[in-house]
Amino acid sequence: MEIKLEKDEILFLIGDNGIVGISKMSDCDMLFIETSENEEIVLYPEDDDIIAVSAFGKGEKYEKGIRALTYVTRDMQSPILILPKDNKASKRLSMVLSIGDSVRFDCNITPGTHPEQDILCSCDSLSGLEIHKTSTGVKLSKENIDYKIEKF
Repeated sequence: MEIKLEKDEILFLIGDNGIVGISKMSDCDMLFIETSENEEIVLYPEDDDIIAVSAFGKGEKYEKGIRALTYVTRDMQSPILILPKDNKASKRLSMVLSIGDSVRFDCNITPGTHPEQDILCSCDSLSGLEIHKTSTGVKLSKENIDYKIEKF
């Protein structure tokens, strides 16, 4: 399923017990991914790359959080922090994000611990879904996903 998405819009994919927000990166020259005390990865996103924010809950509160995290990362170019696999904070995360030309969702990974930007923890009902950027929006690997598009 292909969905048209403008750079000033956000696409919400609505799962049974979680929600994912998708936007285009647009005008972000570089981002830093902090993977440890001594390691940093530099990411050079393209304007049509996807920023995906997965929230472990639904409703207005989570949609506001997705918008905020997208803004802080994309527009303010705040670093992305990756937690060690055994970090206790990963169990308390309410949102995680990924940036790239495609993102696949998986409910069987530990949130916030994957420096690879092509995989993202999600709720069960969105697990297995893949999203790929297109020149006019995004392409979803599955049909019949509940979604809505709003101005960012």
